[in-house]
Amino acid sequence: MSEPTTETLKLAIVDDEEALGVALKRIVERLRVQVPDIGVEAAYEAALFTTGEQLLEAVAAGAKFDLMLLDLKLPGKDGLDVLSELNERGQNIVTIMITAYATFETAVQATKLGGYDFLAKPFSPEEIRSAVQKATTQLIMNREARRLAGEQRQVRFNFISVLSHELKAPLNAIEGYLKILRTDEPPDRQHLVDRCIIRLDGMRKLIFDVLDLTRIESGQKQRNFIMVDLRFVAQAAVELLLPEAVERHIDIRICADGPVTLLADPAEMDIILNNLVSNAVKYNRDGGTVTVTLSREDDEARVAVADTGIGLSPDESAKLFHEFVRIKNEDTVKVLGSGLGLSTVRKLAQLYQGDATVKSKKGSGSVFTVTLHDAEV
Repeated sequence: MSEPTTETLKLAIVDDEEALGVALKRIVERLRVQVPDIGVEAAYEAALFTTGEQLLEAVAAGAKFDLMLLDLKLPGKDGLDVLSELNERGQNIVTIMITAYATFETAVQATKLGGYDFLAKPFSPEEIRSAVQKATTQLIMNREARRLAGEQRQVRFNFISVLSHELKAPLNAIEGYLKILRTDEPPDRQHLVDRCIIRLDGMRKLIFDVLDLTRIESGQKQRNFIMVDLRFVAQAAVELLLPEAVERHIDIRICADGPVTLLADPAEMDIILNNLVSNAVKYNRDGGTVTVTLSREDDEARVAVADTGIGLSPDESAKLFHEFVRIKNEDTVKVLGSGLGLSTVRKLAQLYQGDATVKSKKGSGSVFTVTLHDAEV
C-alpha cells in the first residue's frame, strides 16, 4: 500500500483567553490525522485570534481556513455573529464551537449557521484531538466526494460529446434522404415524410440540449462575461419564435421600464430566454398571450415570462425542473421537447447565484421567474 499524502490544513483558533488559545495551537499543530480510505494524512497550521473581528479582518484580507475552533462568548462580536458573517461572505469553514455557556438554543442556532460540532469547557487535550479528528475526516471525505462528482461530470460530458459527434453525420444523411423522398412521394403520403423530419429535428435538439447541459455541469463551457441588456436578448428570442406565434395568433409582449443590464455570458442569457419564451409559446393556447417582464432591483435582475396556456398542477410544477421531465397529458401529447430546457435554465440561474421557479394553475397559465446576479469574475 502506498504512503498517505500529507495535506496541511489551515486552522483558525478564536478565543479571548490567550493562554488557552496558545495551548490549543500547540495541541493541534502536533496532531496528525489519517484518513485511510482517502490515503491522506492531515497536518495543521494554526492561526490564533483573540476576537471575532480579528478573524473577519484576516478573512477579508484573503486568509483561507479549512477548520476553526471558535469560542461562543467573545468580546464584541460573539461566535454566532462570526458564523453569520462568514456565511454571508460565502466562507465555508468547518467549525467546532467551544464554550462554557452552551444551551440547547445556541447549539441549534450554531448548527443552522453551519457549526459542525460543540465542545464544552473545560475539556481535555484528548477531547480536542478527537473533535479535530472527526471534523478533519468529514472535511476530507466531503472534498473527495466533490472531486469524484466532478470526475463523473467530466466523464459524462466526454461521452456525450463523442456520442453527439458520431450521431450528427447519420442524422444529416437521414434528413437528406427524407427530403429527396418528399419530392417524389404523392401528396397524400408527403405528410408521413414531414412527420419523420419533425421527429428528426426533435432528436437533433435533444442531442444539443444534452450537450449544453453536460457542458455546463462539467465546467467545460467557455464563458465570456460582458454587460448584457436583457431587453435585446428577449427581443431576439421573441423574433425567433414569432413565426409560430403569428401562425397561432399568440401575442408576445416585452415589458421593461428601461435598460436591464447584467454582467453575464450572452450565450447563457440566450439559452435562458429562448427556453422560457419557447415554452410559453409551445404550451399556450391559440389566440393567447406571452408577457416577458424584465426588471432589476439593487443587485438582482429578474426575468418573468407569463403565458395564458394550459397551466400545471402542483404535482407537475414540483417535478418540472428535473432532468428529462416532460409533463404528459392530453394537453401536451402533441408538443415535442427534450425535457431538458428548464433543467438547463435552473442550472444556469444557479451559476449566477439565482434560481428558476414557476407559479401555475391548471388551465390558467403559468409564470416562470428567473433571478440572476452579476457574474463573479
